[in-house]
Amino acid sequence: MLYLLDANVLITASRLYYPIDQVPEFWGWLQHQATSGFVKIPLEVIEEVRAGRRDNDLLMDWISQDENADALLLEEAVDAVLVQRVVSTGYAADLTDDELEKVGRDPFLIAYALSNPGDRCVVTTEVSRPSAQRQNRKIPDVCRAVGVQCCGPFNLNRDLGFHTGWRTAGED
Repeated sequence: MLYLLDANVLITASRLYYPIDQVPEFWGWLQHQATSGFVKIPLEVIEEVRAGRRDNDLLMDWISQDENADALLLEEAVDAVLVQRVVSTGYAADLTDDELEKVGRDPFLIAYALSNPGDRCVVTTEVSRPSAQRQNRKIPDVCRAVGVQCCGPFNLNRDLGFHTGWRTAGED
C-alpha cells in the first residue's frame, strides 16, 4: 500500500503532537517510510506545505533537506482527466473559480490515489462531514465518492508500525 499524505498531516504533526525538535523519531521514521516507498507526497501537496511557511519553521527546514524531499516526492505526473473526475464526482461538476480556489490541491491528491485505487490510500486529518456540499466537502467524503481509500494519520502510524523505538536491531 502506498500512503499519499495531505499537507495537513505534516503541518498538524509538526505543530501539535510530533514537534520536530521534540519527537525527532517520528520524522526519521517518516523519512524511512518514504525511502522505503510506503509514504509519498505529490508535488502539488509539497507546494501547499511550503505555502504555509512560518518564521523559524522547522517543518520547512525538514522538508527542504534533500534526503527528505527526494524520499517524499511522488515522482509522477497527475492525470488531468482523473483530477476532473474527482472535481465533478466528488465536489460538483459546475464549481466556480472561487469554489475551485477553496478546494485547493485536494483533487490532485485524490487523483493520484485514483490512478491506482486498490494500492493507494490518502492520509488526511480531515474528518468526514457528509452533509457538506460542493467546495466544502471533506477529503474522506470525496474519496468515498470516487472509490479511493482514505485514513487518518494515526491509522497510518498503526499500519506502518510507528513507535519511538522503531529502529531495527543494531541501529543507533
